[in-house]
This record gives sequence, C-alpha cells and structure tokens, in this order.
Amino acid sequence: MPVNLQAPDPKDLHPVAGVAIGIAMAGVRKANRRDLTVMTLAEGSSVAGVFTQNRFCAAPVQLCRERLGAGQPAPRAILINTGNANAGTGADGLARARASCAALAKLLSVDAEQVLPFSTGVIMESLPVDRIEAALPAALADRGADRWADAAAAIMTTDTVPKAASRRIQLGGKTVTVTGISKGAGMIRPNMATMLGFVATDAVIDPALLAPLLREAADLSFNRITIDGDTSTNDSFMLIATHQAGNPAITQLASGDGAALRAAVIEVAQTLAQAIVRDGEGATKFIAVQVQGGKTEDECRQVAYAIAHSPLVKTAFFASDPNLGRILAAVGYAGIADLDQGAIDLFLDDVHVVELGGRRAAYREEDGARVMKQSEITVRVDLHRGSAQTTVWTCDLSYDYVKINADYRS
Repeated sequence: MPVNLQAPDPKDLHPVAGVAIGIAMAGVRKANRRDLTVMTLAEGSSVAGVFTQNRFCAAPVQLCRERLGAGQPAPRAILINTGNANAGTGADGLARARASCAALAKLLSVDAEQVLPFSTGVIMESLPVDRIEAALPAALADRGADRWADAAAAIMTTDTVPKAASRRIQLGGKTVTVTGISKGAGMIRPNMATMLGFVATDAVIDPALLAPLLREAADLSFNRITIDGDTSTNDSFMLIATHQAGNPAITQLASGDGAALRAAVIEVAQTLAQAIVRDGEGATKFIAVQVQGGKTEDECRQVAYAIAHSPLVKTAFFASDPNLGRILAAVGYAGIADLDQGAIDLFLDDVHVVELGGRRAAYREEDGARVMKQSEITVRVDLHRGSAQTTVWTCDLSYDYVKINADYRS
C-alpha cells in the first residue's frame, strides 16, 4: 500500500488550455487495460525535456532528444504507451518508434517529427506497433481537456496509485494553470527526472525560458528521489507551455510573474516526485533525508544519496529497528575524503542520536524505536563543514519489493 497517498480527485486537476488528452486500450502487453495515451498540443506550443543519463537509453528517448533539437518543428503531439519500454531493441526499436509516430502524425495531419514518443514497461521486447496503430483512432476520439486523471492511470506500470497534481495562480489578472502527471514505483534513481513525467501550463512565457525552468524543477524534485538506486532506460520529464492563458508574457524568471510560475511548476514537480516515493514498490515508510552543514550542495546530495540508497538502512527502516549505526556507515562511505567524523550530528525526527560523531549520552534506543515505527520519518545529518544543505526523499525496502520484481514479467 502507498504511504499516505491517495488517487487524485479528477475535480482537482485543472484543464490546461491547448492540451487535449485521449486514452485507449491497445493491448501492448496485457488485454483489457487502457495503456495508450495521446496528448495533442495547440499550434504554437513550446516543449522542453530532460532525459535519462543511462547510456542504454530507449528508442523513444533517442527520438525525443533528436526532435527537441535546434531547428526542429514545434511538437504537436505526445504518444505514450505502457507495457513495453522499447529499450534494448536496437535499430528495429527506433524504426518501430518512428512508425508509431508517423501513424499518429498522419491522423493529425502534422509532420511525423512533431510527435514525441514515450514508452515504459518491459525492456528488450519488440514494440507492437500494429496494436498501437489500431488503437490510435479510439484514443483521438476519446480526447478531452479534463482527462488528466485518466492519463495518470493509463501510464502506470507497477504503480498502485495514479499520480497527478494541479495548481492555479493569478498572473497579470489572468488565471494560469499548471497540471502534471507522473508514473514510477521501481527502477527509480533518476539522474534527471522520473520514469515518466509530464507537466503542462497555459502560461504565456518566452519559449527560451522553458528549458532552464524545467532543469531547475527537475533538480529540485525528480533529482531528489530514490527507491532502489536503479536509473531507468526511459526516464523522461517534459514541460509544455501552450501560451493560451492571456497573461502578460513572462520574459524573465526573476520577475514577479516569472517567480510565481516557477514556484507553481516546482511545487507540482515536487508533489509528483514525492508521490513516486510514497508509492515505491513494497514501500511502507516515506523518509526524508536532510543533510546540512556541507561545503557544497553537491557533497550534501552525495551523503544524502548514500544514506537513501543503502539496503541496510532501508531494511532497518522497514523493520522499525533503530540500528542507526548503518546511517553513520553510509555517511562515512559517501566519498568525502576530508570528512571529520568527530563533527557529525545525527537526528531522527526530534531525537538527537549522534553528537560529535558518537552516540549522544542522553540518547535512548526506545526513543529511536518510537520514531522508526512512524510511516513518515525525517533523518537529519549535520556535517558541520559549511552552510550548504539539501533533501532527498526515499522509502524503506520490504519483502514485497523482492516479490514485485521477481514476478514483474509474469
């Protein structure tokens, strides 16, 4: 069961002017499930993307990078399938991704290069293009502006709960919407994003600002989560601006309106990223790892990820066992060569566990055990080296994680 996470209420997901979404059953991997999603974008929309750093990236990732390059026509559609990652499929995989895009482009009367493909599911299996093509008319006929909740459900794989978030703000007297969806529950240690994430806004914004806004949003959200330390072949996070809201054009993110839009995009991205951790495969606990007092944010993140990735730390949280020396061990092997262990403080929520590198005299294990039984826990490490800080979100590692992944292809 997900940790304090419920399916979004469709009424809370605001439509984004210029985005229409349709869902269909293609039978990509399993019959009788809606596994194909089409988003069509108004003419003049802008799109930016960040993608996995896994060198064995999937065919759709390769195509999207190509189609978002300089001089390419503006995207008009997004095509998403679940059940098949189209990764580890070589030249044939690229040809199949291109064919599915061409089929949708023909139905929409746009160029094939204006369709961005995304796939998620099992790696190293051929994409069934014929099933996708056969389902495209149904997906297009199903389109509506209010289908965000349905899309969030359609892109799920081992997720147990759809993930979506929406915010509305006022810019120059106009209502501006930011709405997004994501999917992911395992194979999560993004080096940029999550397995799949899509955020759209109808704000009028200089298209040149989308990429830096997206990179910052990714770095403060999807680049701060881990479930199992694995980086997917298909990680993709997209930011879409349709420019339909009628607000005065945002030309600087540092302006008042720019800062307001930035905050809304980051808030939606963080909500989606944290939802992925809360729905981590087999997760029973949601854990925030805060590292402060570093010389740089990078070294704080390095320590935070060492803790968040550790199977020994994660299994201790699952067992509610305050075996907190495992956290100190992770801090020690994080790779900071000149770390002074005699300066380290460690807190578990409100409980001060380690002081100046050793067990605090006043610490009692029953206090640690009390916190470890909670469903939401904060681990705070103070390195006492500087003023930098960061937070990474993770979950525990349970028996069910092994069961889910052992049975994934069956």
